[in-house]
Amino acid sequence: MIVSGELPPGERLREVRICNQLGVSRTPVREAFRTLAAEGMVELLPNRSVVVAQLRSPDVEHLYQVVAALEALAGELACQRINEAEIAEIAAIHSDMVGCYERRERSAYLDLNHLIHRRVVEIASNPVLLATWESLLPRVERARAIANLEPSRWIAAVHEHSKMFAALAARDGALLARLTREHFMNGLKFVPTGDS
Repeated sequence: MIVSGELPPGERLREVRICNQLGVSRTPVREAFRTLAAEGMVELLPNRSVVVAQLRSPDVEHLYQVVAALEALAGELACQRINEAEIAEIAAIHSDMVGCYERRERSAYLDLNHLIHRRVVEIASNPVLLATWESLLPRVERARAIANLEPSRWIAAVHEHSKMFAALAARDGALLARLTREHFMNGLKFVPTGDS
């Protein structure tokens, strides 16, 4: 709910309401709050309340720079290693994602978008790269989802994904790396931050 923007930055999370909504007791919700705080997704305040963390511009910019570099490297490596079956798999996911965009099914679109990015990183076959990428994923997915709330960014992201897929299918690692970096940095200006 935080990643999708359903729970926006600054919103206070009421423990009882979340327990009822998710159908769980307080213990797993409290554990989840601690985990989310460690990931930078929520802030635990002194009065024992929990709020969705604001996105801060220097932090988001630094995060985007690092994840863009990781995914650019993943793209280069994936272009060296990808096989025809994997290209067909990503083509099908991409087609489904575009269909979700056309139907304005935002949640399904974000899931497929995430799956494409994940598959490219997995196809790169570098466990250190994958582990590092996964550790940063919750924060970047949240910022990316919020950026895609802006209609002009959403359509631009779809077009960027089409170009990125073409580069992957052509096994052009240098082009895919450049397009991946641009994709991230183009989205950055659409991420609202608590200090802007």
